[in-house]
Amino acid sequence: MPLNATLGTQRIAAPPVRDPAWRGRVLLAGGALALLWPLLVATEFKPWVLWDARSLKVTANFLASFVPPRVSPDFLWLVLQQTWRTVAIATAGIALALLLAVPATLLSTRALSVSALAGRMAAGPFVLRQGLRGALIVLRSVPELVWALVFVRVVGLGPTAGVLAIALTYGGMLGKVYGEILESGEGHAARNLLRNGCSRLQAFCYGLLPQNANELTSYTVYRWECAIRSSVVLGFVGAGGLGQELDSSMKMLAGAEVATILLVFVALVALADRASGWLRRQLG
Repeated sequence: MPLNATLGTQRIAAPPVRDPAWRGRVLLAGGALALLWPLLVATEFKPWVLWDARSLKVTANFLASFVPPRVSPDFLWLVLQQTWRTVAIATAGIALALLLAVPATLLSTRALSVSALAGRMAAGPFVLRQGLRGALIVLRSVPELVWALVFVRVVGLGPTAGVLAIALTYGGMLGKVYGEILESGEGHAARNLLRNGCSRLQAFCYGLLPQNANELTSYTVYRWECAIRSSVVLGFVGAGGLGQELDSSMKMLAGAEVATILLVFVALVALADRASGWLRRQLG
């Protein structure tokens, strides 16, 4: 039989008119909406208030005061000083966070436990490990804004409160993620080093660090970028930096000053993002 005749006798299935998975997607969307609706009700989420005539008038007046931004030399010099202070708060806070996170990670990571080489971890190291993990949970559970409010009352207004707040919260975050990164990697080399008499630090430096260095550094740089944004928020409670200057300008209804500070902050975050991206490329 000719090939054309054979093809003519075969029926080509027509493409489906409807998505075969539409029922599942509709059910999934309905279930998500059913779960989300009580949360929206609990938070009194009413986005239509933004389009109220009075809200639009207030917003328009506030935005109109932004133009033109204030660019007087004395104010720009003040903003530049506060920008440098913001970067200093974030960097010092991350440095102190590392002093908390690195030792806690070395002591709480199962991959570096000598007593766990035989299988089950001994009671003493297990209790120490759980205690350190609990301390890291406490540190990261309290937002840096709350820590800043506490330290403002203890050490007074200024950057010290912001540095300590970032150090405690980010120390808990870094310690948790560092531990997860090290335990999710291949720990065979570290265990062999421990079995041959190497110290915990040597097993970390020669067994775990080489294969996880890029991921650890990338996350640290990302947290430094987040700390810059957090330091601005901490300024609203008196922790210094751009945030404190922004809070003062907003209280004085100085829209031109607010616009300048916001533009500088956007530029600062963009530069931090470029710097972190460059570091990631160098490590990659």
